[in-house]
Amino acid sequence: MAARRANKVPPTARLSKAHKAWHRVRTSLRRSAVDYFRGGGSDWLALGALLLTVPALTLATVHQPLWCAPEALVLPIIAGGLLLRPASLLALYAAAAVGLMVEAAALGPYGDGAGRVTPGTVLAVAAVGLSGLLVAQFRSRVGVPWRRGGTMLFDLRERIRVQSKLPALPRGWHREMALRPAGGQSFSGDFVVAARTGTGERTLEVVLTDVSGKGMDAGSRALLLSGAFGGLLGSLPPHAFLPAANGYLLRQDWDEGFATSVHLVLDLDTGDYELFSAGHVPALQRAAGTGVWEEKSGEGPLLGVYDGGQFDPVKGTLRPGDVLMLFTDGLVETSDRDLSDGIDRLTGEADRYVGTGFAGAAWHLIESVARDVNDDRALLLISRD
Repeated sequence: MAARRANKVPPTARLSKAHKAWHRVRTSLRRSAVDYFRGGGSDWLALGALLLTVPALTLATVHQPLWCAPEALVLPIIAGGLLLRPASLLALYAAAAVGLMVEAAALGPYGDGAGRVTPGTVLAVAAVGLSGLLVAQFRSRVGVPWRRGGTMLFDLRERIRVQSKLPALPRGWHREMALRPAGGQSFSGDFVVAARTGTGERTLEVVLTDVSGKGMDAGSRALLLSGAFGGLLGSLPPHAFLPAANGYLLRQDWDEGFATSVHLVLDLDTGDYELFSAGHVPALQRAAGTGVWEEKSGEGPLLGVYDGGQFDPVKGTLRPGDVLMLFTDGLVETSDRDLSDGIDRLTGEADRYVGTGFAGAAWHLIESVARDVNDDRALLLISRD
């Protein structure tokens, strides 16, 4: 009777059950693949491959000790420190210890000649293993995926670069930016956020910020602030941006939490602009009619110092042929050069690019003015044809 009822199950029901089972298998495989790619999956594949190299190296050492020295066992140990979790790393170390004992027994006492397992060999392998274990434990403690640690840092660096990209401007306008971290590092305490805002996106808003510190020390704070400032930009009226940024910085309660910033609000139809400043170095505008560089700076305190600061803008107009430069203090101020001398040198070098319309000038100006300065440097150029 039961067999007869089973035979009466409609084909559509059996097909539906098979489809659901296949869907569960696909979902499970996909999740496993994503976890493995992100570093959350099992490291059994890497562990198995490294465990196989240990007997291979041991066999090679026993037969050709002069060409494959006992110290060659540090190679899988180094790779394991980069690829494996601490628990898996201990299994690899146990296999390497067994390999050393086999080599010592097969080759004989180290006093019989070259190519033997010596106390120095054991110490070298143990030291490399201890270093790899410390690195693996640190990665595990901070939660950095074992395969994606370097990729994560690369991703953070690229996010800062993407956030610093300037939007395209209408015909008749030229903009470019150059950023150089201190010491040739990948992370900088200087960053730019920019957006086209207003009706018809006819207003360009640019914020150039210099976070206290330099290089990687300031890079993490710069990443956090660039995301927050990017969210505020365009969401608030221009006059409310720096007060909101100041309040956000104060809420972080960092030990070294101040920053300087300059906020440009430019009308792309008329060329009129407002420049708000929070303790930042002055901007420079070159008038095409006179060829004279003029300092432009608003009034306002540093960000993150005290609440209730007032930020008063300076107004100006970019006429055809004019250029406006925004930059950070690392470009013009050093321990052996004051701000006025640095600005004079910058404007003198910038005059060389008037004939070319300042195309490609930002990168070359940093190279010529502050190439070897051990500080973050950023330069933004906006010119009107």
